[in-house]
Amino acid sequence: MREAAPIAVSVGAATDVGLRRQSNEDAYLAQGSLYLVADGMGGHVAGEIASATVISAFTDLSLRPSVTLDRLRETFADAVARVAALPVGAGAGAGTTLTGVAIGSLDQNAYWIVLNLGDSRTYRLSSRVLEQISVDHSVVQELVDSGELTAAQAATNAQRNIVTRSIGAGSRSEPDYWFIPAEPGDRILVCSDGLTGELSDEHIRSILNAEPEPQAAAARLVREALQRGGRDNVTVVVVDALSILGDLEGDETIPRHLTAVADTPPDFDDTIPRDRLTDGVNHL
Repeated sequence: MREAAPIAVSVGAATDVGLRRQSNEDAYLAQGSLYLVADGMGGHVAGEIASATVISAFTDLSLRPSVTLDRLRETFADAVARVAALPVGAGAGAGTTLTGVAIGSLDQNAYWIVLNLGDSRTYRLSSRVLEQISVDHSVVQELVDSGELTAAQAATNAQRNIVTRSIGAGSRSEPDYWFIPAEPGDRILVCSDGLTGELSDEHIRSILNAEPEPQAAAARLVREALQRGGRDNVTVVVVDALSILGDLEGDETIPRHLTAVADTPPDFDDTIPRDRLTDGVNHL
């Protein structure tokens, strides 16, 4: 008998190249047990290949009804290796962010396993309240954490597009993971920074609350990001938890703690790996 998924979901997804880019370097996966967004870096074809390569590495795993932490880590390591093996001229030296959720279980309860590397984001809307789950790996986030910038100042800071972790591009490839108990009515938003660079969290929250269907919500978020400037590629995945199944049997034991960490000019809106800024110039 086929194993049932711990969380029954309804999904919507939308992506757009934006109004200033010539190619879409974002890629996403929205099926089965995995909902991911990758934002490629490196310019034109290189970034596009890097993000597509990472998403492709997760496709087989997404066909399983649920995912364990060990399998997620193994697949992530495979994705890193695939990007590192890209030949010169076909994405070599490029990189990508990665964020999203996997459907999993812990102690016979359904969980969202959130994964993040870079400055793409994963949010949860619950009881009409929007919470950012992922924490950006970026220079400005470090400045916010140290108290040198406020969140409002970080949104317009000249270094806001410099990431401190990514897959490839010479950056540290070490993702963060969170375990979030799933509840019926949860709405998960996974997005590239092309969305959050144009719309405030409050604007995003109002759209997610106003649109009951996930596809309509995803399409409207992308549309309004374009209306606000569309300076970067924009990709959005919206996942609604319709029901949570009981009597789950997880195939591995995961620690009970909810958070586990696995081992430019102001108008420039492409993501940049920090390691590439040795002389203050963006080498794309």
